Amino acid sequence: MLFGFGKKKKAEQEAKDIKKEVVEKKPLLMKENIVLNCERMEKNDTIRKVGQILVDSGYVKEDYIEGMIARELTFSTNMGNCIALPHGTNEVKKEVLESGIAVLTFPEGTDWGGEDVKLVIGIAGVGDEHLEILANIATKLVSMEEVDKLVNGNSVDLIYDTFMKED
Repeated sequence: MLFGFGKKKKAEQEAKDIKKEVVEKKPLLMKENIVLNCERMEKNDTIRKVGQILVDSGYVKEDYIEGMIARELTFSTNMGNCIALPHGTNEVKKEVLESGIAVLTFPEGTDWGGEDVKLVIGIAGVGDEHLEILANIATKLVSMEEVDKLVNGNSVDLIYDTFMKED
């Protein structure tokens, strides 16, 4: 009888731990993951910077950054409207711990394969969540005016609210 009680306690504790993990899930974007007014830099340095924010916030493991750089070698993440959405290759999906984004603004632009971008949003998605994240960003930033508002608004709250509010 005593042994069964111990198993029950262990099962209850595991259930609490799982529930705690669900409750403590990070939001897709945290305000501290928004960096305004970045200085112009090389594309790979920009990717490393936005990737390191994802690492430091616990969304991805360190190796994800190299997968973000590798993605650019096969497919540019410059989406037009001065937006780049760097994300990892399929080979580094296992490095994603939680879905999340990080945002860098470049009011003066930064080089992205010969074109200037002003808004860089690093993306990490568990499973296929990156597709949903990409679609959500695309619907919120359909015009250059919306991009300029975020980049020139100089407001972490404005960027946060744009991506975190429910439509």
